[in-house]
Amino acid sequence: MLAALAIALLLAAFTDLRSRTIGNRLNAAIALGAPMFWWASGLSLWPDVALQLGVALLTLAVLTVLFALKAMGGGDVKLLTALALWIAPPLFAELVIVMAILGGLLTVGFGMWHIARHRRDRLAIPYGVAIALAGLWIIGTDYLHAAAWAAPAGQTPF
Repeated sequence: MLAALAIALLLAAFTDLRSRTIGNRLNAAIALGAPMFWWASGLSLWPDVALQLGVALLTLAVLTVLFALKAMGGGDVKLLTALALWIAPPLFAELVIVMAILGGLLTVGFGMWHIARHRRDRLAIPYGVAIALAGLWIIGTDYLHAAAWAAPAGQTPF
């Protein structure tokens, strides 16, 4: 399941970088995959799944305000909300911090590129790249790392 999420995040980053859009179908696939991940992970409906849904709803509410202020694109809002369904709440806070750092670096990099090309008028940041990379960071450092340590001696976790 995590490999499928990682592939979807890479696809989201690529499409956002290329066209500044993240497709609704991709975001829907990520969101619809979460219940299978919950089941495979053994999450209980209460409080585990309820917390996942709560974090996703809070994420959607906050990001909808940012979208209304034109500070974030709609695809980015949907991607981060769908990702909130997958990532445990404490790790989601870490994801947001990593995303903010990567997003800042991405903004500086794209800003410099636009200035160098004398295109200061239309700076469009593919923030889905920062969201996807932060998601991949959490998958790699927390989920896969924990799975590797939980494997019985002499067996690989995958």
